[in-house]
This record gives sequence, C-alpha cells and structure tokens, in this order.
Amino acid sequence: MTKNAVVLLSGGLDSATVLAYARSQGFECYCLSLDYHQRHIAELHAAKNVAKVMGAAAHKTAQLDLSLFGGSALTDDAIAVPESATEGIPITYVPARNTIMLSLALAWAEVLQAQDIFIGVNALDYSGYPDCRGEYVKAFQDMANLATKSAVEGKTITIHAPLIDMTKAQIVTLGTELGVDYAMTVSCYQADSEGEACGLCDSCRLRRDGFLAAGLADPTRYKMHL
Repeated sequence: MTKNAVVLLSGGLDSATVLAYARSQGFECYCLSLDYHQRHIAELHAAKNVAKVMGAAAHKTAQLDLSLFGGSALTDDAIAVPESATEGIPITYVPARNTIMLSLALAWAEVLQAQDIFIGVNALDYSGYPDCRGEYVKAFQDMANLATKSAVEGKTITIHAPLIDMTKAQIVTLGTELGVDYAMTVSCYQADSEGEACGLCDSCRLRRDGFLAAGLADPTRYKMHL
C-alpha cells in the first residue's frame, strides 16, 4: 500500500535528491516549498519544475514573509552574501527557517494523514547551520509526536533526513543513480532571475566541489567561468 509523505522542496540539489529518494522508497510525495521573500525566486521556479518532472503527487508553495524580521543575507538586501569562506555560522543562516518549514510540513502531513516528512538537511558538507544537525531533526520529531492529534491517536510522525551524514559527493552520486537531472536545480544564494549561479557563494562552492569529488559533470550554469 502506497504511503503519503510530505517532502520539503527548495528547488536545490539536496531537496531534489531527497524527493527522488522518497519516491524510490515507494512514497507518494506531496512537495512543499516556502516563499519567505528570499533574495531570489529562481529556486522556487526550479522547485515547481522539479516537482512536476519528478512525479510529485502535488506541490504547494506556502507564503511567509521572513524579510519582516531580516537578520540574514537571504532575507535582507542590505546584507551582502559572502563570496568567500567565513568563520562560524554564516550570515546566510535564516533564523528558524527549518523549524518554520518543518512545522508547515507537519500541518500538511496531518491533513494528508501522512506519517512521514522528508527534509534534505546535511551535517557534513554544509554551511554550519544549527538546524541542519541530526540532534535537531530528532528533537523536532520528538516535538511533533507530542504536538499532533495524529500522534496522540497512535499515528506517529517520522522526520526522514536521509542525507544527514552524507558528503556532497555522495549526495550527487545517489541522485545521479536515481535519475535526478541536476540542471533543473538552483542552489546559489544569489542566482539571477534565470537561475544562473554566481559561482562564488558558499552554496555554489559546496555544490561545485561535490560534483568534482564525485567525478561527475557539473550542469550548473555559472555567471563566470570557473
């Protein structure tokens, strides 16, 4: 019997891989994106295309303006996106973003009577965001099973983070094996309206290094020759 799952889909490399993985595990996937007034919407266009091409059962984009608070280079145009490595948690961290997205996914999961939520967080080749760690995912799952009607009635929620302990090269390899067309995805923090990547931000560097380490061609369209 096919089971429903909510898959958080940003339009980037990791979330597309997670969607392919969830489908390979037999889940009927309901994809959720978040328009939080991020610096660009190219990734949201990518998410819509990825969901369609990869056979999602449905795709919704929630609207929540996190630029109201700012505090991140992704939600405040006055803060520049770093184009070289920085120390500590970078300014591209969006306060509470994964908690907000998982909460929205949890709400939809209850409506769908789905007991599974997939998220593409990674704690190896990543930017150091605190809400991408395994202990965070476990804590949210514990909370979800205290806070929801479905869990109280015995239908517990599982938060799946299948990429959590994988290198970017391993993620790219897995996705390629599962048939992901990474040319559809947008990872850059400051991509242009056509989805062309800057090639300099943290996300671009991690993505590019992942393809190099995996020995696979990088289909990303960069603004500059790298």
